[in-house]
Amino acid sequence: MEDMAAGTVTDRLVEANLRYAAAFTDPGMDARPVLRVAIVACMDARLDLHAALGLELGDCHTIRNAGGVVTDDVIRSLTISQRALGTRSIVLIHHTNCGLESLTEDFRHELEMEVGQRPAWAVEAFRDVEQDVRQSMRRVRTSPFLLYTDDVRGFVFDVRTGLLREIDPA
Repeated sequence: MEDMAAGTVTDRLVEANLRYAAAFTDPGMDARPVLRVAIVACMDARLDLHAALGLELGDCHTIRNAGGVVTDDVIRSLTISQRALGTRSIVLIHHTNCGLESLTEDFRHELEMEVGQRPAWAVEAFRDVEQDVRQSMRRVRTSPFLLYTDDVRGFVFDVRTGLLREIDPA
């Protein structure tokens, strides 16, 4: 049980922000990523994308969700990233030992039984991480909304070694 005297996790985050803001100086950047790249990755807490890829503040757009799945909302974000903010490259990053490998679409049915309403969204569970990266690359490359699909590359991040392994789109 969490020690209530110490406050909630959110309270600690807000306190950390106060310390951060006290030393903050405006870097004078706009919203356009310096490297003109958008990265779609899993929300897994073990992936520190900036550290793993040698990125600095302002280098990229980062879009994260469960599984790093290319959903309609990811296409929406990528479209805005490209058309309004100048990105040209897309990097897709899944990872080893992903929680979506152990879920199934039955998860939606279980939620429906619990709350009385079936979610409108798909779980997007998968068994083969490499095949799911290939599917994500296909979804990006075939989207009519994206202008730049010639530099789309997919990878699997190994959570034990920290290395990326590129996935052949074929």
